[in-house]
Amino acid sequence: MLNRSSVITAVAAAILAANGGVSFAKEKPPEPPKPPTVSKPLVKPLTASQAASKAEKWAECLAAAREADAIPNKTAYDTYVVNEMIGVCAIRSGDNAASAKAFEQLLDSEFTDAARKSSLLRTLMQINYMAKDYAKAIEFGNRAIRDGSANDEIRLLVAQAYYLLPDYKGTLAFVEGWVNESEKSGATPSDNALGLFLSACIKLEDDACTMRALVKQATYHPKPDTWPNLIVMMLQNATDDGTLEIYRLASEVGAMRRGEDYLEMAQLATGKGLPGEAQAALEAAIAKKTWADPKSADTAIRLLATAKTQAAADKASLPAQAKAAASGKNGQVDVLMGHAFLSYGQYPEAVAAIQRGLGKGNVKDVAEAQLALGHAHLRLGNKADALKAFNAVQGNELMTRLANLWAVQAQR
Repeated sequence: MLNRSSVITAVAAAILAANGGVSFAKEKPPEPPKPPTVSKPLVKPLTASQAASKAEKWAECLAAAREADAIPNKTAYDTYVVNEMIGVCAIRSGDNAASAKAFEQLLDSEFTDAARKSSLLRTLMQINYMAKDYAKAIEFGNRAIRDGSANDEIRLLVAQAYYLLPDYKGTLAFVEGWVNESEKSGATPSDNALGLFLSACIKLEDDACTMRALVKQATYHPKPDTWPNLIVMMLQNATDDGTLEIYRLASEVGAMRRGEDYLEMAQLATGKGLPGEAQAALEAAIAKKTWADPKSADTAIRLLATAKTQAAADKASLPAQAKAAASGKNGQVDVLMGHAFLSYGQYPEAVAAIQRGLGKGNVKDVAEAQLALGHAHLRLGNKADALKAFNAVQGNELMTRLANLWAVQAQR
């Protein structure tokens, strides 16, 4: 008689034998998909095309690739390989149109990976640019930018393509965006980009745009005419007070070109009670021999004699004037003393007087005072304090623009 436990054990063993083996048997890994292959009818012409390319016989290479392209009933992979061969052979044989057509078809192929697509976009952009098809060059260049594969060379070609269309509004939008992106990333904008920025603004006859472009150029890649052009533009609608401030900046950056400008600066400084500044302006003009008109030179010499006499008396009275201003309650008087000290090159005294005046209040033009304070600090070599003062200028469009330009100069 069989033992009950033995029967149970035997049954369990039978179940395991029937089912367990199937469950725990090692499954064979799936075979990897076979890579696509070229259809048999295309093998011969494509082999010939490849051999010709290795021998750098580009006409033969292209002819054999086209022979393969003419074969009917091609698969998607056949078309991919044929277009690759046509694109390479055509561009090397100088047939850019055929190359562009083949490469465009490759862009949307399922067999084109991301890296190859990025390369194709750059290539198509360059081919179309050389062919003067600027609209298509822009299309592929912008696709490369969106793709994240464009470098500064590609961006420059896109900008130039806009300009050559000509599409100056498109140029401006593209280049100004590029410049802003560069600044946000901490990079220096391209010199060529800033040149196109300025050219587009000039073509559009947009003064505000031209001013923006010149400021960027002065900041990163100043040219001999950058600062003089900025000065000329700012002088166009300036008041007398604004004109004197513009001339002060022009003197700092070496943008005073005409003797008549120095003469006007001296007259404006005299009118503001600053004979020392008038003297310095006239002496600079005479030393540079900047006069186009001999009569202007004679006028400058006579004015210089007067300015020297006035400056000598004014400078001698400065200590007493400064003492009286310091003991008073009107900050405007201290600021005027600061301007006087600045005109004589007494920069520590200028800083102290202007700061004292700003602290007291009642200053007629705070923006102008901050501008003078920054100038004095800059002359002392205190760039950080100068920038702080320039950045504090606000409330007056011209003074703010001048402060920004002084800040540019301070950081050079």
